[in-house]
Amino acid sequence: MIDPKEFEEIRYYYDEDVQEKLGNLLNEPAIEQCINMFFPGQDLEQFKAYARTLNTVEGFQRGIIGQVVEGVMKKCCDSVELRGAEHIVPGRAATYVTNHRDIVLDSAFLNTLLIRHNQPTAAIAIGDNLLAYDWIKDLVRLNKSFIVLRSLPPRQLLMASMRLSQYIHYVINERKNPVWIAQREGRSKDSSDETQASVIKMLALGGETKDIMQNIRHLNVQPVALSYEFDPCDYLKAAEYQLKRDNAAWKKSKADDLLSMQTGIFGYKGRVVFTITPEVNAIFDTYPWIDDKNAQVNTVCETIDHALHSNMVLFPINYLAYDLRFGTEKYADKMTAEERDKAVAYLNGQLAKIDVPNKDEDFLWERLLTMYSNPVVNMEKLKG
Repeated sequence: MIDPKEFEEIRYYYDEDVQEKLGNLLNEPAIEQCINMFFPGQDLEQFKAYARTLNTVEGFQRGIIGQVVEGVMKKCCDSVELRGAEHIVPGRAATYVTNHRDIVLDSAFLNTLLIRHNQPTAAIAIGDNLLAYDWIKDLVRLNKSFIVLRSLPPRQLLMASMRLSQYIHYVINERKNPVWIAQREGRSKDSSDETQASVIKMLALGGETKDIMQNIRHLNVQPVALSYEFDPCDYLKAAEYQLKRDNAAWKKSKADDLLSMQTGIFGYKGRVVFTITPEVNAIFDTYPWIDDKNAQVNTVCETIDHALHSNMVLFPINYLAYDLRFGTEKYADKMTAEERDKAVAYLNGQLAKIDVPNKDEDFLWERLLTMYSNPVVNMEKLKG
């Protein structure tokens, strides 16, 4: 039996932590800037007085974080929709495994949609590379985030992965709280949306058996397909491709990460749809026994990928990008002339935003088309 005290360094904050941690947070000068940004016109002292009355994680999420995210949805999206809520099993905690588009909003949108549907919010896996200051750590942990330690030597990283996995199993099976985790470390820059084997191996580490498939079963995995009509970070991702192509040693700076976060939050996203699919345990029941561990991991990855790829919502820009990329008119009937013109104008506008040395427009255009067409490619593979 794992002692919950083992998780103190990484766990999200519980109800008994809220008053102390929130009180400390409200004294941070940077928090005042956040309040002014997301609640313009709000009297600062009145806001703080209200915040100090909150004494549960749910109250903090509904009363503050949910309001912030609803504001972002209203300003930056045409619509944000949750489909498949009927697949949530009452009283049963699931591990929501999703494709990964936005550093901040993937989990924030999902939890806000769950709040709208009166469902429990998910505990959120977040990498320590995004937590530059202690107050940010406190803020995200109040918002039910737990910490994925990444900046460690190999041996320590293995131990940290074991503890992380044990914590996820503990949250699902003991605290009975859903968990959100992306299918891969880092966003999928080309929207290929393939589940990373290392993520599945990590999730299986903390189980009670030596069988990967059985340990994954205990997490009640439910894939959730994230579909953003427009990715405001698309031009930044395309720029990264050229910078890495031209200089193999190039790496993103903290300023680059901050720009990606800001652009992802405040950029225009058009229509957004999150689709919850059924738990994969029932699908596992249909498979013959698999003895090889690598084959087990691959099977789990393929099962999740199938659920995600088959439930992606495809928009006109996806079909247009496919036809432009491959020189066809296969999907011309999937959009009106107006929708086509809007998508072309959007892509050209994003290309114009890219500012890199020796700008290679043909290469960057191909990267943008690849990002938007790959969900269609994945759909075709399933049909094939």
